[in-house]
Amino acid sequence: MISEYLYLFRKCFNFIRLINLIKIIISYYLSILFKKSIVWGFPPIVMIEPTNICNLKCPMCPSGNGSLKREKGYMNFHLFQKTIDEISKKTFLVVLWNQGEPFLNKDFLKMSKYASDKGLITLVSTNGNYLPDADELVKAGIDILVVSLDGATQETYNKYRVNGDLAKVLENVKNIVKAKKENKSHTPFVKWQFIVMRHNEHELDKIKNLAKKLEVDKLQLKSVQIYSKEDVLNFLPENSKFRRYKIKGDDFELKFGIRNRCRRLWSQPVVNWNGEIAVCCFDKDIKHKMGNIKKTSLQEIWKNQAFQQIRNEILTDRKQHEICTNCGEGIKLRIKETKISQNK
Repeated sequence: MISEYLYLFRKCFNFIRLINLIKIIISYYLSILFKKSIVWGFPPIVMIEPTNICNLKCPMCPSGNGSLKREKGYMNFHLFQKTIDEISKKTFLVVLWNQGEPFLNKDFLKMSKYASDKGLITLVSTNGNYLPDADELVKAGIDILVVSLDGATQETYNKYRVNGDLAKVLENVKNIVKAKKENKSHTPFVKWQFIVMRHNEHELDKIKNLAKKLEVDKLQLKSVQIYSKEDVLNFLPENSKFRRYKIKGDDFELKFGIRNRCRRLWSQPVVNWNGEIAVCCFDKDIKHKMGNIKKTSLQEIWKNQAFQQIRNEILTDRKQHEICTNCGEGIKLRIKETKISQNK
């Protein structure tokens, strides 16, 4: 089977995108050096939110637990098309999710196909409970499909993926792998993402065996993000190697502290379902207003005063922003990634 990275490189490579990426990288490191925001390129990666509505009730997800304060809805295809048309010349990757389950958007397969046909790498994350016909999914231009599945039994799985159906997810994954073979398709590269938590860390051997049985391309073990002292007791793994936090008395903090830098602010803005731009995916309720692409181009918003101001603040005192205090920037969120399948 062709290497995932070689396939994706062939799909998205052109010199305009390469030059733009080089500009962004150089300007980012110059910004760190001089403690002043310099932005020379366009976002090489753009996260687009098809919807912020979800079918599950995961207890630490703002969409699932009901704590998300902003209006809920679905991006319409016209707005998605407008966004892709603007970014496709210089951007090489679109991340098709933020809050919510992307496949709930009735136009999602049409969206992914449109982005893919523009030569963009399409990265999608799903809980796998609400998927279309496997054959249609394989033909929809999705390059990487991350399936979040955090348990080897229904009881364990449902402790976090509340209202989820483990058997349905496993069957959906099985059907996608089968459809790939039948269509002789390299994509989507299926990645099983397992968030390691207190109630499921004992199941890792079972998960590895199940991943091999299902013939997914990769198994990713990811550390859990927590928000409260109660989460420490309920969800933080007992094995410290699976944690991104250190415990300080009755409290917790990120293991490696908070550095005055953030690649996301130079590389990956978020276009939410209604066109509102967020500086990153950690600004879940869009407390920092950047603009709306219904009114202003992303190119203008990307370098406007509001965006430049928060970049400068990040470079000098990142801790002042609440969204940064529990951010994964600079932390290895994936504990381990194992190649599973070598399907023909």
